[in-house]
Amino acid sequence: MKEIAAKEVQQALEQGQAIKLIDVREVNEVASGHIPGIIHIPLGLLEFRLHELKKNEPYIMVCRSSARSAQATQYLADRGFDVTNMLGGMLAWEGEVQ
Repeated sequence: MKEIAAKEVQQALEQGQAIKLIDVREVNEVASGHIPGIIHIPLGLLEFRLHELKKNEPYIMVCRSSARSAQATQYLADRGFDVTNMLGGMLAWEGEVQ
């Protein structure tokens, strides 16, 4: 499974790189604070929303601590998607939050 540090994601966003982040936390968790520009797909709905994702685009998966995003990363990778898990999740995030 591919992994990336939260700091690396933050630096890429600050440099203006177009990154597609998928936050797999629950609605109430995302409402309490999230990285600007995320795609919100709760983990439990991921299998039902696969049609919204493109296999030829890279995605970075995010959750609270990186456990659920690791599950989502593995699930999507097994189905041929280009996905990377953000280590430490929102607990490790030091960048902007909406």
